[in-house]
Amino acid sequence: MRDYVELFNLSKSYPAPGGGKHPVVERFNLKIAQGEIIGVIGHSGCGKSTVLSMFAGLVEPTSGGIVVEGREIDGPGPDRGVVFQSPSLLPWMTAYENVALGVRQVYPTAKPSEQRDLILYYLGIVGLHDCAGKHPGELSMGMQQRVGLARAFALSPKVLLLDEPFGMLDSLTRMELQEVLLGLLEPAGKTAMLVTHDVDEALLLSDRVVMMTNGPAAKVGEILQIPFPRPRKREEVVQHPAYYELRERLIGFLAEQERLKHAPADAPAESAAPVLAGKAG
Repeated sequence: MRDYVELFNLSKSYPAPGGGKHPVVERFNLKIAQGEIIGVIGHSGCGKSTVLSMFAGLVEPTSGGIVVEGREIDGPGPDRGVVFQSPSLLPWMTAYENVALGVRQVYPTAKPSEQRDLILYYLGIVGLHDCAGKHPGELSMGMQQRVGLARAFALSPKVLLLDEPFGMLDSLTRMELQEVLLGLLEPAGKTAMLVTHDVDEALLLSDRVVMMTNGPAAKVGEILQIPFPRPRKREEVVQHPAYYELRERLIGFLAEQERLKHAPADAPAESAAPVLAGKAG
């Protein structure tokens, strides 16, 4: 697969109290193939969401850039669909109207009947065809997030950006929506970046998992290749011979970052653990 997305030397700093700069992310480099699903994992404050926000065009990089299909991005655009941890729906609009808002902007010349069919198709795909006329206040948090997924996919973006989309949900609803997301991503061959705290979620959904070092000045620490074939089923993933080895690798990296976070500043540096599947240059 050819490179479809490139994040090169991506860095973000903010002004520090008393002068100077506070680096959040430093020289984040990553190439993504078309149709690849990238998981990004790391401790809170490591800059995962900052990377995704820069990718979405919501935060301007201090340096570096992002190229999607040969074009460097400059601000938000319909080529990138975003799903946040909070559904971010307009409360005075129905589920149908929340999805329609984006569809009408992206497909302004489509016939009203075509727009309607597209909206209802994606609401149906996420299991909300019968809830199209309900407002967010009438829907559970999980159902609201289904609307958010339908809204993002209905725009047919080149890349899906998912910022801990199931982080506010209970474990059962989270598992249900992971299955919904797989059902949306895999048949369409969508390119996606998923920020998550959940090791099992990263293994289930990702083709590669980017493990970020602690902030400040966080960067790519290791990149883990996930060998599970697609289409994926949770039971088959968990029963795969490599599953627990990969899971321990992710947990081990996070544990080492936690240890480094609390290590004395003058403690001698230890040699890095071996990289399982490639390290960012």
